[in-house]
Amino acid sequence: MSKVTFIGAGSTVFAKNVLGDIMATPALQGFELALYDIDLERLNDSANMLQNLKRSSGSTCTVITYTDRKEALRGAKYVINAIQVGGYDPCTITDFEIPKKYGLRQTIADTVGIGGIFRNLRTIPVMLDFAADIREVCPDALFLNYTNPMAVLTNVMNTYGGVNTIGLCHSVQQCIPGLFDHLGIDQTGVQAKIAGINHMAWLLEVTKDGKDLYPEIKRRAAEKQLEPHHDMVRYEMMLKFGYYITESSEHNAEYHPYFIKRNYPELIERFQIPLDEYPRRCVEQIERWQQMRGELVNNQELKHERSHEYASYILEAMETNVPFKIGGNVMNTGLITNLPTEACVEVPCLVDSSGVTPTFVGDLPPQCAALNRTNINTQLLTIEAAMTLKKEHIYHAAMLDPHTAAELSMDDIISMCDDLIAAHGDWLPKYQ
Repeated sequence: MSKVTFIGAGSTVFAKNVLGDIMATPALQGFELALYDIDLERLNDSANMLQNLKRSSGSTCTVITYTDRKEALRGAKYVINAIQVGGYDPCTITDFEIPKKYGLRQTIADTVGIGGIFRNLRTIPVMLDFAADIREVCPDALFLNYTNPMAVLTNVMNTYGGVNTIGLCHSVQQCIPGLFDHLGIDQTGVQAKIAGINHMAWLLEVTKDGKDLYPEIKRRAAEKQLEPHHDMVRYEMMLKFGYYITESSEHNAEYHPYFIKRNYPELIERFQIPLDEYPRRCVEQIERWQQMRGELVNNQELKHERSHEYASYILEAMETNVPFKIGGNVMNTGLITNLPTEACVEVPCLVDSSGVTPTFVGDLPPQCAALNRTNINTQLLTIEAAMTLKKEHIYHAAMLDPHTAAELSMDDIISMCDDLIAAHGDWLPKYQ
């Protein structure tokens, strides 16, 4: 029996999507779904939910919970990762509240920026512990990483963890539907090419019957910009830099130095930027879970339709040798020729029984590559900090972050990093 191990299985809604997809896929019947989480209550909730789903769907997959991580991983063919180290309280609160004392505001803080840096620093040691177990008990497993910060963690698992890792995000498959729905354009038969880095990949080409759709997209986007709407940052970036970005406006507002600025407070309202958005979502999700728990966990008639998440499609392609194309996060082995080879990039990949094969992209438009590199700089210095345990590289990562550097002096950035290190306490290793 083949085995899929889900680390962070207490994320019950996400487990329903990803593991429910596996249960709904004929080619993946008979798999063991091994669930592991450090929160035993949430782990049991997910197990009950999946057992109900198994009965209602008639799936022949088996659901087994583990309290020993190494045993959960032992013999796994696939490992799915969806953890969050430190949670909303205390770590997300720390990531937002200390920078706010320095006048540095954020929206999501899970990718780059000061919040993304510290999320990485507390997550990397945990991921490397996973990697050590995987090398021991399932060295040939494919590691499917859904945890943010996607680019850094996928990079670390491949480069330092010695684990075959693909990073998976929702933004690529949602890019065209979201854009076209908002602009009122029929997406039937549309062909697209997307590449860059996670959360800042570019819609490089978009055609229908050989016709370039970008002129019409930009015309309609310029009209939309005359009134407030939910995607103003991305439209502004497209109109100024030429290409649409995969991830949402609330994310991209903090990846660049142009939008969240104390000296231009009017930009917040003009571009509809939701400051402190992620803490709000966390509180709402905690409250919503209390309402959803009964519907999901104890519902013996629970149903599931296969979602757009890539995991089950990857497993299906590898098990059946029927190729499937995804947008995946992989190391830049000459794939995007004007981005650093040390970087993790997001490119089209072909999946079949031989595994995940990334495709060659070549040069990005120079302005797109330049914007990507501003974020890659911070990513690579964050990895340097985590692997050397040198505090100076935390400072370097923060000083190179576009939004942080645009708002604060170097002395304030260093002081803020020291405050964050102190506040995180045992969530971080000791830095020299």
